[in-house]
Amino acid sequence: MAGAVQGRPYRSARRAEAAGDTRARILAAGMRLFIEKGYGLVTVNDIAREAGVAVPTVYSSAGGKTALLATIIEEAVRDPVVEQTLAAVRRARDPREVIDVTAHGTRADNERYHDIIQVNRTAAAVDESAAEILDTSNRAYRQSLAVAAARLREMGALREHLTDERATDLLWFYFGHQPWHTLVAEAGWTWDEAEHWLREQAAAALLKPR
Repeated sequence: MAGAVQGRPYRSARRAEAAGDTRARILAAGMRLFIEKGYGLVTVNDIAREAGVAVPTVYSSAGGKTALLATIIEEAVRDPVVEQTLAAVRRARDPREVIDVTAHGTRADNERYHDIIQVNRTAAAVDESAAEILDTSNRAYRQSLAVAAARLREMGALREHLTDERATDLLWFYFGHQPWHTLVAEAGWTWDEAEHWLREQAAAALLKPR
């Protein structure tokens, strides 16, 4: 009897681990298909087949198609690089360091998640749920950029008449999703080239001349 009781936590842990593995497999399958086929053309049946699970398992483990996209985008928003970048911004003692850290951090996140972000942006044009997911992630992105704007203001480094809100707008203009996509995906720049150019332009637009 004691052995049976002692075995329950182990079995529960194994079940939880298996459920986590299944969910990760479903999320990975969803991401692959969204990128390859486009959000609108993917069905839950497609995701189940790609992940090697039954359709009800997709719903019970990760939700429907909208929930899958929301989870994938949320992972991008919560990527460790985001908090690492914010921590570095708060520690920065030089205005150029704030710009440099913000440029590199947003580059890393956009480089890693570029394809799925574009899936979300394309889907948002025709799907209300996808539009809500994009709006939520964009607000979180701008809130992170607002931390950099506030740090520059604390340093007294912003150009005259630039408010925190306007500085955040400029950071979004230079480091939001669109500039990275335009320079890298559309213009064919390397990520290094894009990072260097955007960093210099942002510094010129935001910082007082030394």
